[in-house]
Amino acid sequence: MNERLTKIKNDTSQFWKSRSKKQKIVMIGSVVSVIALAAIVTFFASKTTYVPLYKDLSTREIGQVKEALDSQGVTYQIAPGGTSILVPEEQVDSLLVQLASEGYPQTGTIDYSFANSSGFGMTDNEFNLLKKAATETEIAKLFRNLEGVKDAKVMITVPEEGVFVTDVKEDATASIVLNTDPGYKFTEQQITTMYNLVSKSIPNLKTDNIVISNQFSEYFDLNAATTDGASTTTAEGQLQMKKLVERDLQRQVQNMLGTLMGQDKVMVSVTTDIDFKKENREENLVTPVDEENMEGIAISAQRITEQYSGTGAAAATGTPEAETTTDNFTTYNEGTSGNGDYERTEETINNDVNRIRKDIQEAPYKVQDIGIQVIVEPPTATDAASLPDGVREDIEKILSTIVRTTISKDVAAELTQEQIDEKVAVSVQPLYGKATQVADEKPIIPWWVWVIGGILLAVIVLLAFFIIRSRKRAKEEEELSILEEQEELMIDDINEEIETEATMRRKQLEKMAKEKPDDFAKLLRSWIAED
Repeated sequence: MNERLTKIKNDTSQFWKSRSKKQKIVMIGSVVSVIALAAIVTFFASKTTYVPLYKDLSTREIGQVKEALDSQGVTYQIAPGGTSILVPEEQVDSLLVQLASEGYPQTGTIDYSFANSSGFGMTDNEFNLLKKAATETEIAKLFRNLEGVKDAKVMITVPEEGVFVTDVKEDATASIVLNTDPGYKFTEQQITTMYNLVSKSIPNLKTDNIVISNQFSEYFDLNAATTDGASTTTAEGQLQMKKLVERDLQRQVQNMLGTLMGQDKVMVSVTTDIDFKKENREENLVTPVDEENMEGIAISAQRITEQYSGTGAAAATGTPEAETTTDNFTTYNEGTSGNGDYERTEETINNDVNRIRKDIQEAPYKVQDIGIQVIVEPPTATDAASLPDGVREDIEKILSTIVRTTISKDVAAELTQEQIDEKVAVSVQPLYGKATQVADEKPIIPWWVWVIGGILLAVIVLLAFFIIRSRKRAKEEEELSILEEQEELMIDDINEEIETEATMRRKQLEKMAKEKPDDFAKLLRSWIAED
């Protein structure tokens, strides 16, 4: 381990010493720039930016909001004057949704801090259009934070203020279309939250002037969330109950057929005829226990049987005397002797019956009649024959069952199956006006991330370039030094000679000795013989 550290230290020291002064300055400057840039980014990223959550509130409501934020452990600031409260920017949307579900605030307006792009020469109408568009955008952002909402489109109408005091002041209106998850059903608290968010965002906007629906044309009514306690004795209460019954049936059929065919392939409409007459009656009924024999149950019985038979005894004859007020018996005269028989049977039974007392209060309403109209789009919209055989009949059977089980039992018992089938209408045709799906919003990377990434990439490329160039230069210097050392050690080759006729002959002889040793031997013999 120590050797490895020593080697790394030596390599680093050698690398640093081999760099020129200019290279050292560039490297040190790059490192300092990266550290400074990282510090600046960290500072601004960790800095908490406070923006207004509510403005123009009373001090009492500021205190209520303050207590709610304290209970949640949220840091906040109260603006000078005590009429506005500021929270961290990244928590604004979630706090608005949560506090709106709790009913805060009861007065005041929500400040969304929209971008102020107004310049010199902008008219009031242009500024109002910009403000309206910014408000719609911010409300849509709030709705996207709700569970089950993927996107939202908001359209608000704010009437112009009259010039004269006597002018009738119109109310603002708002229409919202939500892109919800298929089959998702909002709770009462979520519906109330949505209405509170919109009503507190726009001045002079009542909840009655707000319409919220989804891409499947399902409406989310605020009154429907509290219809359970509504009275059916008034015309308004009866209308609300009728709408609630029709809406529940429509959603039930829509969800069921949407699962079968596709949510955007089915359109359902439900109409009902409801009887709101109430009836309270008391019934005192007496019925026999044994209905077949029309007899009750014996609770007590008494049976007396007397019998006498004799011979030669005097029979009792005569007529009974008149009963007196003091004697409650009959006197018989003694007759002549003869045979006589006497028998007496007496049976007394006390029977009791069923005594039923009923206090009957009829339901607040009865569904007397119902009609279900369904439009189904085939898999291929322009080809009705693409719908599989039997699907339409299955849908009609399902709807007939819903009709029979929904209508009052008294009415349904008198209807035949043909009459029930007539209350169902199924049409197969294209749906040209269905809502289009809103594309999911893709996350956008902030520009400063690209800037920082580009700077870091440039620094890394420069460092890599300098390192590669320094290594290449060090290698060249090393090779050059080796060549210089070799040149210093080089000596003159003793074999180098000046090319003459004698050297040429000698080379020819050497070549002949290697290639043709026999001829070379003969040549040598001839030379020796001559000598």
